[in-house]
Amino acid sequence: MSSDSFFKFARIAGVASLVAVTGLLSSCQVRPLYAVSTGVTQKLSEVAFSDANSRVGLQVRNQLIFIAGRGAGETKTPKYTVDLSVASGTGGVLYLPSSSTSAAGRTTVTASFTLKEAASGKVLKSGSRSVTSLVDFPTQEFGKQRAIRDSEDRAAREVAEMVAVDIAAALSR
Repeated sequence: MSSDSFFKFARIAGVASLVAVTGLLSSCQVRPLYAVSTGVTQKLSEVAFSDANSRVGLQVRNQLIFIAGRGAGETKTPKYTVDLSVASGTGGVLYLPSSSTSAAGRTTVTASFTLKEAASGKVLKSGSRSVTSLVDFPTQEFGKQRAIRDSEDRAAREVAEMVAVDIAAALSR
């Protein structure tokens, strides 16, 4: 094979691979979840959330309202509803035998949700998300209670973001 035919073959192979890659990329259906063209931001602003049954549940609900409404608050005319149930618990994981206490722990917040159309009651998405947040327990009781509360708030924010993404994905279909 001469060098001229090799370069001709290489040029043809390069052009063929460029055409193949262009064809593959043009068939790609990936788009930003919150893009204006998808209408998800409008649909999210039309979601109402059920009442909370605990302080942590209220944190999750408030964060979801903030995310869905982009800071504008809760909608007055919902087209979609979310039944939300939140559970949380904190436990020690690093036991200190000398003092019979734990020096560290973890807080787990679990949010179960069901997204429905308000008019028909048709279920669009149902699921559960869970987040674990680590916490250090100081020796003072007030400090320990505040550390637990901060840990619950961190986990509540994170689980709300995960639930919001699930809801947005369901509404984008």
